[in-house]
Amino acid sequence: MTAVLLCFLLAAPVLLVAGSPVYNPNNGTVPLVLWHGMGDSCCNPLSMGSIKKMVEGEISGIYVLSLMIGKSVIQDTENGFFMDVNEQVSMVCTQLAQDPKLKGGYNAMGFSQGGQFLRAVAQRCPSPPMKNLISIGGQHQGVYGLPRCPGESSHICDMIRKALNSGAYTDLVQKHLVQAQYWHDPLNDDLYKKHSLFLADINQERAVNETYKKNLQLLEKFVMVKFLQDTVVDPVDTEWFGFLKTGQAKETETLQESVLYKEDRLGLAAMEKAGKLVFLSTEGDHLQFTREWFTAHLLPFLH
Repeated sequence: MTAVLLCFLLAAPVLLVAGSPVYNPNNGTVPLVLWHGMGDSCCNPLSMGSIKKMVEGEISGIYVLSLMIGKSVIQDTENGFFMDVNEQVSMVCTQLAQDPKLKGGYNAMGFSQGGQFLRAVAQRCPSPPMKNLISIGGQHQGVYGLPRCPGESSHICDMIRKALNSGAYTDLVQKHLVQAQYWHDPLNDDLYKKHSLFLADINQERAVNETYKKNLQLLEKFVMVKFLQDTVVDPVDTEWFGFLKTGQAKETETLQESVLYKEDRLGLAAMEKAGKLVFLSTEGDHLQFTREWFTAHLLPFLH
């Protein structure tokens, strides 16, 4: 989902300064990997580009990799709508494994759908090791409502809405529409569990993959940020791994009330007991936060 981050920019004009520091692998910093949201790209100067420069300005010498899915910014943006998520995750795993600057480990920060995509990386690709995973408005139990798309992406979202309404779990839609792969219909739970190509797999809906469970628990911290006035993500509870109760579409449940947690199918209960889960919230709409909030609440997890 597009990271306009207007409030962020208004509060932090310093984000627009030019230049990048030279990375020194011996300077004690932990590299940071960023994965953007839907409708955005790796290098948008109003979103990921400014986040990257802000972090570089706050942590001297840090290496920040903002993932580009494809060979150009245009491809990167389009792939956020139309490239199979499992292929995207596999591509990223290969890229991270081949980057010598990451071999000692890295922190990961995902924006909107980038949050659950990076969790898939943690579960499937433990090398190089992900240390802290920070999910900013990620949809870890999926969505049951079409994201509101601003700006030039609006016509694409009109098409997505029609596709999801006509058959989110058909092979054609699943294979060619990113948002269908984390579409979670509580009224058709069997269809979701059987046909969801991405979310049902990483959330252990069909079977428990012990490797996924073990790898996720290797994280030092799993930080989830929820936006209290979010008008984009439905239901917003998914940003804290909650969702709608199965069989209806009004009442929600928390992560701790879910079967996923009670049976500890993914290791989240064990992680919470170990103090590894961090639940943060902030006022504002989707991905709207100030530099001050980011610095106070998220920067400590990057050191």
